[in-house]
Amino acid sequence: MSPIRTAPAELRADDEQLRAQYIEEVLALLYPGSGDRLVEYLVIPNARKPRLLVPADDRRVAAAAVRRYAEPQSRLARLKRDAVVAALRTGLSGLLLRDRLRLHPAADTIDAYLARSLGAGLRLSVHIGPARANRKPVLQLLDAAGNTLAFAKLGTSALTRTLVRAEADALAAVGSAGLSAVQVPSVLHAGQWGEHEVLVQSALPVWLPRAPLTAPRLAAAMLEVARCCGTGRGTLGGSGYWTRLRARLAAVADHAEGAALRTAADRVARAAGDVELRFGSWHGDWSPWNMASVAGGVLVWDWERFTPGVPIGFDALHHALQLGIGRSPSAGQAVNELVAAAPGLLLPFGVVHRQAVEVTALLYLIDLATRYVTDRQAEAGARLGVLGSWLLPVLVARVEAL
Repeated sequence: MSPIRTAPAELRADDEQLRAQYIEEVLALLYPGSGDRLVEYLVIPNARKPRLLVPADDRRVAAAAVRRYAEPQSRLARLKRDAVVAALRTGLSGLLLRDRLRLHPAADTIDAYLARSLGAGLRLSVHIGPARANRKPVLQLLDAAGNTLAFAKLGTSALTRTLVRAEADALAAVGSAGLSAVQVPSVLHAGQWGEHEVLVQSALPVWLPRAPLTAPRLAAAMLEVARCCGTGRGTLGGSGYWTRLRARLAAVADHAEGAALRTAADRVARAAGDVELRFGSWHGDWSPWNMASVAGGVLVWDWERFTPGVPIGFDALHHALQLGIGRSPSAGQAVNELVAAAPGLLLPFGVVHRQAVEVTALLYLIDLATRYVTDRQAEAGARLGVLGSWLLPVLVARVEAL
């Protein structure tokens, strides 16, 4: 693989450098070996801040890949995206988009596998996410006219292979549940390419005009997911959720943060006593960037963390926390604000008893933190991977106040 061609300057040893290293690793995985065929990708926006790789040999497909890459969250971001799209369409990309990667792969490539599985004529763009343990290659699949047909995920490690298989199972479950307020992708293909798990899912119509996302509309969508595999009531100690959570905590007991979480969980269980909780399903990562509100319903993707049999309301708490982290001066403050806001967030889900609200909110934080420790997010360089810097101190203080 030819190195990235860019202006002479050192990349910082931070997320940008890690992303640059990651794209070379991903392309070596997607296009292994050495052969005569040339594959060339433009790096968008540039090699210093790589976010997307698009085909360099087809302006229409490249422009469409950028336009459908993500929905800009600000007017400035939208203008920047539109400028890149215009440069690609008009042929000015050679002046504005100078950074590219060239490869000469052998025959056994990901596009050859996808052509065998889905049909010939697909073009690929590659999404580059931030450093985290569950980061995986995500491919946008387009046709020759630039239409987005599907997205493919590759599980390339023990964790991501498990998550890709879990998402295929989740989409099958929620796809057959008769949802009306929520739209989910359908599974177009699930299989293995070498040792890698592959999941291809339909593209949700995120390009449709947005509809207002009111609090009642969001809560109705989350409640529909909570009910999709059935619901139940009971005490925490007598629930399957508590059995599974304790098993997860036992698996990380030798980790300092895992031990602290287990102590916190036991204290919450004692405080919960015979308080009745409601149990249902949750998406597992219902955040603003995994959804879009359109006239036909709420589009929701990235179902790899979907789990039945958890305290109802986890999705509302997670969504609020992700928003809070982006708005609050610190992630720790966002956690405190979440606990304070929990009564209002959980009210639409029928969680009204003060103790039930408190237990549900603290269990959500323990559940999320357990995921971070289990996945080894800190070791992977995730931005909030070190729980001791934000979530754990707040959680411990709140639990001790029970």
